[in-house]
Amino acid sequence: MKPPRVLIVDDNPMNLELTMFLLGAAGFALESAPEAVGAAAQIMVSRPDLILMDIQLPIMDGLAFTQQLKADPKTQQIVVVAFTSYAMRGDEARMRAAGCDGYIAKPIDIASFAAKVRSYIPTVASETTTA
Repeated sequence: MKPPRVLIVDDNPMNLELTMFLLGAAGFALESAPEAVGAAAQIMVSRPDLILMDIQLPIMDGLAFTQQLKADPKTQQIVVVAFTSYAMRGDEARMRAAGCDGYIAKPIDIASFAAKVRSYIPTVASETTTA
């Protein structure tokens, strides 16, 4: 079975380094981009299973980029998880309303982070068939 492919869109080098370390150790295939334009180009080539989307990005914020992805038939099926320090009441609902399929608040719990990300990866029906 191929490892799940995750694109991390985050412009903070320390967040990116920690996230890549934790998910890499858990067996994910990883790519990263510091902003939406670079991420858009990578998405068309690599077709990730999941995108961890920071909300505060330069040029185009993560919610606007998520809306763009969800409006495009070529990318609307990719799971987008908001990955943000916005953790006030109502923030998760706002992000889901913008099209995010999930929400992970920063700072992360390093012990459970990889499992939480994995919980958002869509399963393939053929992997769960019974005899």
